[in-house]
Amino acid sequence: MLDRLFSRNPHFKSVFLIIATILILDQVTKYLARIFLQPVYSVPVLGDFFRLTYVENPGIAFGLRIDNKVLFTILSIVAVLVIFYYLFQLKNHTLLRFSFALILGGAFGNLIDRFLHGRVVDFLDFEFFDIHISPFSFLIFDFSGYHMDRWPVFNVADIAVTVGMILIIINAIFDRNHLRKEVPDESPQEN
Repeated sequence: MLDRLFSRNPHFKSVFLIIATILILDQVTKYLARIFLQPVYSVPVLGDFFRLTYVENPGIAFGLRIDNKVLFTILSIVAVLVIFYYLFQLKNHTLLRFSFALILGGAFGNLIDRFLHGRVVDFLDFEFFDIHISPFSFLIFDFSGYHMDRWPVFNVADIAVTVGMILIIINAIFDRNHLRKEVPDESPQEN
């Protein structure tokens, strides 16, 4: 079946190679984090700026939490299927194919963790400049405030999804073929 797909469109071979590479790299690094980091939980690499910190994330990317895990898993699977469908519709757009392949590789990596362990292993821990927003009220809304001094711990799959999304946004901004409107040529015609 894959041979037939690859013979119809040779670009799909590179897409599946990217997805497989991200998936393998993600799963191997998470496996190593489970073995070596879980007992100690945090190891400084570049002082306090970069640490390897073992975290089991029951939520979504970058430590964001979601209450209904079944609904989230179903929505994740639907999103993967939609991206697959769109990916197969792309014919001659290398950057978008690469972007969607990154996103799919990352999505599969985190979905595997959710299915096998119920949580996603995160381990890349970077210091971030301090963000502090004091509590405030606006109209009828009360905001309790926010403080962040480290970036939320993440993994290889999160990197792939984030880079893929950034590339899609860059493509949407700078792709002149999609921004150009069809304007009829109004130059005078010679007889």
